[in-house]
Amino acid sequence: MSLNLQKSQLKISAGLPRQFPSDPRPQVAFSGRSNVGKSSLINALLGRKNLARVSSAPGKTITVNFYDIDGKLYLVDLPGYGFAKRSPEEKRQWSALTDGFFTQNKNIDRLSLVLQLVDSRIPPTADDEMMLNFLRESGLPYAVVATKVDKLNATERKKNLEALRNHPLISDVPLIPFSSLKGEGKEELWKTIYRFTEL
Repeated sequence: MSLNLQKSQLKISAGLPRQFPSDPRPQVAFSGRSNVGKSSLINALLGRKNLARVSSAPGKTITVNFYDIDGKLYLVDLPGYGFAKRSPEEKRQWSALTDGFFTQNKNIDRLSLVLQLVDSRIPPTADDEMMLNFLRESGLPYAVVATKVDKLNATERKKNLEALRNHPLISDVPLIPFSSLKGEGKEELWKTIYRFTEL
């Protein structure tokens, strides 16, 4: 089954778990730090410029955004973590909402894949490793997307991607180098999504 990406829209920005949509269709969630490039990646995947809003203030919005793709798939943008300027209350809100996605999601059984984004320019942060550990321990299927590879020279790219491939929490899951700017990794990412959702 192929998807008509022209039929993509933001279905709901949920600030509470009870607002998550209840229609049973495959979900693919995007997780990562506030400035790792989730919105840019979603826009690049869908061939749209501004469907997912790229915030000028990373981490400002704390919602789970469900994008309806052709009525057959939800791409789910989880709130970014690790944003240092958040207040303790905002951090609690982020934690409760993200935890709610995994524990109060009516269709958690339809969560086909979590795409964990890491910045290819630096090693995984403590927050990245905490999320990767959670995914591993929960048994949820996940893959890792190394973003912003266009910002690395050839030597840095080889070294950094090799380090990621050898990371104990990444070594046995798919690792996809990605550039929202150049579109690199887009085809491989869609193949991975199709494979895990069985669309």
